[in-house]
Amino acid sequence: MSELSVLYEDDSLIAIDKPSGLLVHRSWLAKDAKEFALQMLRDQIGQHVFPAHRLDRPTSGVLLFAKDADTARALTTAFTERQVEKRYHAVVRGYLGDGFLDYPLREELDKIADKQANQDKEAQPAQTHYRCLQQIELPYAVGKRHPTSRYSLMELRPVTGRKHQLRRHMSHLRHPIIGDSHHGDGRHNRFFREHFECQRLLLAATYLAFQHPHSGQRVEVQLPIPEPLLRAFA
Repeated sequence: MSELSVLYEDDSLIAIDKPSGLLVHRSWLAKDAKEFALQMLRDQIGQHVFPAHRLDRPTSGVLLFAKDADTARALTTAFTERQVEKRYHAVVRGYLGDGFLDYPLREELDKIADKQANQDKEAQPAQTHYRCLQQIELPYAVGKRHPTSRYSLMELRPVTGRKHQLRRHMSHLRHPIIGDSHHGDGRHNRFFREHFECQRLLLAATYLAFQHPHSGQRVEVQLPIPEPLLRAFA
């Protein structure tokens, strides 16, 4: 893989555009992975870095790192206390309008890694704002019920940060994100692979805004919507 694209950098912070399919750091749950954003960035800039938050492996976009442990702790606190503004873009099945979903989520536990975890833990609060940017109807019968297929390009703003929150929330609304192999619709995922050569989850972290932990200045890191998310709408 080529060098990671740096979106923002100063003496204590660095933000990159994480490609879809790249793990943030090494995980024994993904033994097939050979490259990791943490190690790649460390080698690229020649110093240790500390992830301030996480993105799922299939999700692309803005990923923030600290260059020292103190800055990392401050950023982790900011994320935990919801002082960071996050925006994502996604393509979902069907026509979805604007709204706000307040739907608690049970923690998704791995059968092996979380064997000792409390299996009866109560669902945690989870809230997401969503806004429709564009809709399209294509002349293809992907399912058996309709002669055409509809899709929406969405801006998603999570208030909380639960595991797979956006993917699970969109699935709960019956408008799963295209390319989601766990919570999505396999027929529409296959349609996008075959017609638009989309081999990835159509979800991208496109914006982060927060108060710099040292200067107190507002920092905004932004990305354009990735081309694969726009392909069907072109």
